[in-house]
Amino acid sequence: MKYRIGVLSVQGDFAEHLAAMNELDDVEAIPVKTGDAIESCHGLIIPGGESTTIGNLCRRFGLDEAIGKLHADLKPIWGTCAGLILLAKDIVDNDQWRLGYMDIAVKRNAFGRQVDSFETDLAVSDLPGGTTRAVFIRAPYVTTVGDGVSVMATCRDRIVMVRQNHLLGCAFHPELTDDRRVQRYFLDMVKAAVSI
Repeated sequence: MKYRIGVLSVQGDFAEHLAAMNELDDVEAIPVKTGDAIESCHGLIIPGGESTTIGNLCRRFGLDEAIGKLHADLKPIWGTCAGLILLAKDIVDNDQWRLGYMDIAVKRNAFGRQVDSFETDLAVSDLPGGTTRAVFIRAPYVTTVGDGVSVMATCRDRIVMVRQNHLLGCAFHPELTDDRRVQRYFLDMVKAAVSI
């Protein structure tokens, strides 16, 4: 079976996510820009980019409703960087629109500006095979987590990867390295949801 994973493709680094997911044998990763396309998927990735712009476009084209249906059906949703911000219930010192599905608070651009971007080796719980290379670009981090949220990785004593049931969020960019273990982890979430 091919698992159809949509990558929200309205702004940001969706092309890199599509290429990374399509390296996995049992995945059909597709760009999604309409509600019908989103609802046809077994899982969804919300990529990095500009969270305000992605959020505005989601509302303008009614994609927020389609993503909401996916969420209500407990289909896995993975947000990276800007996607993590949009999944968060609260954003520190910011009232921008967000989906608000994850019981977390995030701080935008928390590691600094573009010039402060960096790479590091990161230990991620539930990811076999040792550390993974993590790329942080104007990255947020999670400041607080609610009940039911698992912390999967920290960097510089800050929370940078979390999971809450069918929702996954990370502040870094797994699609920008050659390591596909985080993609496989998300695919396993999708497979588990399909089999229920």
